[in-house]
Formats: sequence, C-alpha cells, structure tokens
Amino acid sequence: MIDESALKKGQLRKLNALRKSVGPAIADEAFAKWLDRTVEAPETDANAEIVANRLYGLVREGRLSIRRGGYIVRRGRGRVIVEPAGE
Repeated sequence: MIDESALKKGQLRKLNALRKSVGPAIADEAFAKWLDRTVEAPETDANAEIVANRLYGLVREGRLSIRRGGYIVRRGRGRVIVEPAGE
C-alpha cells in the first residue's frame, strides 16, 4: 500500500490518474515501480546560493530592487551581463 500523505502534490495527481485509467491494483504496483526509479533533483546549485546570499543583503538594505520577472545573469568576455528576463 502506498502512503499517500507522504506524496507530493504532483505525485498524488499521477497516482490518481493511473488509478482512474488502469484500476487501483495495477496502478499502485506501477506507481510504486515508477517512484522507486525516480531520482530527486539536487537541492540547489552552490554558485546560485552564493549569488543569492550576496544580493539578499543589498535587497534588505534597500540598495537593490529586483523587478517582477527577474533578471538573467550570464558571463561575457571578462564581465558579467545582467539582462531583464523575458526580453
């Protein structure tokens, strides 16, 4: 039996969809196999944490504001390029 309270929202939706399509017995077995094969994504990138921590102090001081939609940060020939996201 699958502990549904331990599942994430997307996993629970997948399980319910399987149950509706192939029935509860087969769905539970297939979902358990699928769940065993899935690999958890890494928490965060270490470099992204460093950038976020440095910028957070500036945001709290009011010296930096990040607009809705955010920015894209990338490298370019010896410099850092910051562009608004979505452009």
